[in-house]
Amino acid sequence: MSDPKAERTFIAIKPDGVQRGLIGDIIKRFEQRGYKMVAGKLMWAPKDLLLNHYKDLSDKPFFKGLVEYMASGPVFAMVWEGKEVVKMGRKMLGATNPLSSEPGTIRGDYCIDMGRNVCHGSDAVETAQREIALWFKDDELNDYEFASKGWIYE
Repeated sequence: MSDPKAERTFIAIKPDGVQRGLIGDIIKRFEQRGYKMVAGKLMWAPKDLLLNHYKDLSDKPFFKGLVEYMASGPVFAMVWEGKEVVKMGRKMLGATNPLSSEPGTIRGDYCIDMGRNVCHGSDAVETAQREIALWFKDDELNDYEFASKGWIYE
């Protein structure tokens, strides 16, 4: 990473968000906030990747359905970089249950049901590091200076 104070997070637009044409709107929100995308790809996630990604939920009754749903269509996987991007990314997404999400958040504006909540976002810096490594090879992560950095950060 070019900035030692910056952190990275993993954000994925789930199949419902891709099918509803929300990729551009979601990217726009992160860009407008001032975060820098360092990786992004549209992909059909393999089941083994999803089983590994969601392994901490494997004992939950909804686990099988979640994996099947996430494998049902393309996902847009992204890595965003910036100051406290993990915590702020979660705030921008809103509560996991869209009906508990505030208007103005991504889920609050675009979702109704928890099983169709448009996005996944890492919940901690350590989780983000693990998820980024699962979804992206090192050479897919771009390290560059953001031209507007001086206008975003002091």
